[in-house]
Amino acid sequence: MTNAFLDVKPEVAEALAAGRPVVALESTIISHGMPYPQNVETALHVEQIIRENGAVPATIAIIGGRLKAGLSAEEIEYFGRKGTAIAKASRRDLAVLCARGEDGATTVTTTMMIASMAGIRIFATGGIGGVHRGAETTMDISADLEELAQTPVMVICAGAKSILDLGLTLEYLETKGVPVIGYGTQELPAFYTRSSGFGVDYCIDTPEELARAFRVQRELGLKGGMLVTNPIPEEYSMPNAVIDEAIDRAIAECSAQGIHGKATTPFLLARVAELTGGDSLASNIRLVYNNAALAARTACAYCRMGSPA
Repeated sequence: MTNAFLDVKPEVAEALAAGRPVVALESTIISHGMPYPQNVETALHVEQIIRENGAVPATIAIIGGRLKAGLSAEEIEYFGRKGTAIAKASRRDLAVLCARGEDGATTVTTTMMIASMAGIRIFATGGIGGVHRGAETTMDISADLEELAQTPVMVICAGAKSILDLGLTLEYLETKGVPVIGYGTQELPAFYTRSSGFGVDYCIDTPEELARAFRVQRELGLKGGMLVTNPIPEEYSMPNAVIDEAIDRAIAECSAQGIHGKATTPFLLARVAELTGGDSLASNIRLVYNNAALAARTACAYCRMGSPA
């Protein structure tokens, strides 16, 4: 179905029409994930990695009230320079941003939505949102989890961000019927580190098997997406004790300053980066590269199987 607010980059549209692999990418990582110009350099390199692995990249964003499935290098530069002045857009924000003709940086939620509108089925990101620590009193639960329950997109990430309550995040996903798959691992990765102490639903070892599982999910007519958790490469994984100490301190400061809602995650990630002397940001970049490569290979395998009915 055609969406009047959706612009699909010609290269992306041509690939989709020809049945070639496309991988969606979010834009919040550009505007809110890291400083300029590192954000632009990272975004362009992620697109390059996807191309090197046989797929077409489609960075997702909202520009001037238009939903964009695929950005030009100039548009990525624009996002990188404008940074946090761009609104962080979740599902609740789309209608108003489009009506006002404003810009929006897409989260996991809105990237899934716009990718699905365009017919893109594979999406690579850093880490998903989830149930925040203390959610039993704050009810702070990311919209990413609800989107995974209803939008047919495979999300390849390095696990839920380790600033979250990982156990409750897994419980929430189970309740919503979202399969959590470990790529080559039985254990949920914890974003900056390869281990969390929590198990996943299934371990899958090849892009081909990932593509087959997702294809069958769609052929069965099951609602929702699939979450693939891909551990950060060993050489870039941070010691658990170091990252846990930084996260605990950042969360305490966040609470003391009264930061909440959509401002929470950017504050925590930035503060953890400061407390680790930039090591966490370096790890973040490497895990995104790793996820992009796997997503491209999975998209290629998925396209070789043909589109499900």
